[in-house]
Amino acid sequence: MNPFLLLAILNLIMDILKCVHFFNGISHVLADGMMAEDVGLSRNLPFFKTKTTIGGEIPKVACTNIYQSENFSLCIFFLPANAVIPLHNHPGMTVFSKLLLGKVHVKAYDLVTDDNSDDSSSQPKLASLKADGVFTAPCDTSVLYPTSGGNIHAFTAITPCAILDVMGPPYSKKDGRDCSYYRDIPFDALPNERAVMTGEESKRYWWLEEIDAPKESEMEGIEYMGPQIIERSTL
Repeated sequence: MNPFLLLAILNLIMDILKCVHFFNGISHVLADGMMAEDVGLSRNLPFFKTKTTIGGEIPKVACTNIYQSENFSLCIFFLPANAVIPLHNHPGMTVFSKLLLGKVHVKAYDLVTDDNSDDSSSQPKLASLKADGVFTAPCDTSVLYPTSGGNIHAFTAITPCAILDVMGPPYSKKDGRDCSYYRDIPFDALPNERAVMTGEESKRYWWLEEIDAPKESEMEGIEYMGPQIIERSTL
């Protein structure tokens, strides 16, 4: 276990939060050095053992917060096999995701906007498919931005897995960054006179309909048991 690497990540974020190279710096540290053991994880933890559910119910995701401030947050999501983080967005946020353990399927979209689009409309919105595949740890850090990189995404655990997220800024309802959930609808299922596509092109586009928070969005909060972060100012 390397508590110094975790502290280095925190200090990096604090030091260059306002720098134009902030995001490249975080991605470099996460991609080059971060391992599951650095946040106190191993495949032998009881959480990663196979769990049985009643009546085929989807197992619940757990989340632990490593650090939280007004500017950014670090957290880890724990997904038992077959667990789902449903399709959701990150309004005005940049998010770095590092798969620490396991194998997960990721599906991600970006909204397609034009001069005539109405973001406040309750009608399904046209979205471009950015990712639809399986990732296995260890793998590169993924980055999503407010309007690109797959800002709206969903996870389905193929094996038990753990995902580290760095979010900046974090969710905040009072600041207009509340989480919204969606269901995706094949492009051909909803005709639209302003979006005429056929064949292979239509497979890259879907409709996203905003929905109430699904049951799968409920997460269990657990205490962070990894290396403790001591901010530089207190040393």
